[in-house]
Amino acid sequence: MTAISSLTKLLSCMQGLDYVLLVITLSTLSWYTWLYIKSKRQSHPLPPGPCGLPVVGNLPFLKPELHTYFHGLAKEHGPIFKLWLGAKLVIVVNSSELAREILRTNDVIFANHDVSAVGVVNMYGGIDIALLPYGPKWRMLRKICVNRLLSNSRMDASASLRRVETRRTVRYLADQARVGSPVNLGEIFSRMISNVMTQMLWGGTVEEEEREIIGAEFSELVTEITDLLLKPNVSDFFPVLSRFDLQGLAKRMQGPTERMDRLFDRVINKHLGMDRESEGKGNDFLEVLLKIKNENDENAILDMNDVKAMLMRFLCNRKSYFAGEMGDNGILPAT
Repeated sequence: MTAISSLTKLLSCMQGLDYVLLVITLSTLSWYTWLYIKSKRQSHPLPPGPCGLPVVGNLPFLKPELHTYFHGLAKEHGPIFKLWLGAKLVIVVNSSELAREILRTNDVIFANHDVSAVGVVNMYGGIDIALLPYGPKWRMLRKICVNRLLSNSRMDASASLRRVETRRTVRYLADQARVGSPVNLGEIFSRMISNVMTQMLWGGTVEEEEREIIGAEFSELVTEITDLLLKPNVSDFFPVLSRFDLQGLAKRMQGPTERMDRLFDRVINKHLGMDRESEGKGNDFLEVLLKIKNENDENAILDMNDVKAMLMRFLCNRKSYFAGEMGDNGILPAT
């Protein structure tokens, strides 16, 4: 009782600044004590890493050129080290040997992905192949992609689409070069890739003129969605705050996602309204996915949201998919 009375008297005598400093000191001690206890409870020790600040961890020390920053940390802490980004523990691998060990030898262990708060809204609750945890459904979706959508025979059959669109783009660039007109290469290549991808997704369902109109709408929405997905979100670093959506990113994502969903419904309904003679002529991705959905095969069970999530993934990753920059595990190597 005497100790409590003494503490109460001490707090009442403290000035505002002193009180703040005391709270900060106690918070810091509590933070490092919690980290120490947590590290001791783990069956396997964590790799070394730079010290961070309480609560925010290493977030304030990140630099825009992450690969250079990580290279510097690797020189100090070794080829594998840890960072605390807010409440999220991140393990950074900075050597080809360790990357091979993780991505090839132990790929199943590291197959799961951390779904962002905005990604949950965008990808129908995170049910697409890039966000699902490793398990039966993930293996089923991967099998569909490898054997039914991205097989060698299908890629060979669609080579003419890529060839025609590439030639069209080259001719356009040559025409602009002859008259000395400036061009936006990023926009031109993005349009080219978008045209190829939409033809592969539903080229046999939607006629060319309408496909260009729908493709332009999808391209605009994909740009808006991608911008939101790439914005740093405090909810991703502090999951306990995700319910509050402090930056409003999840709410902003609802608009373009709902418009995208209506466009999917428009294309799907058009396919469902096709007569039997028209079906099978294009054999696009949409037709394949709808066939799988209607087959009721216990080894490949899809609902309409699964179909839409698959289409959404191809659209949002169209640049990486076309250029081969990103693997099916969603890892983009830094060079």
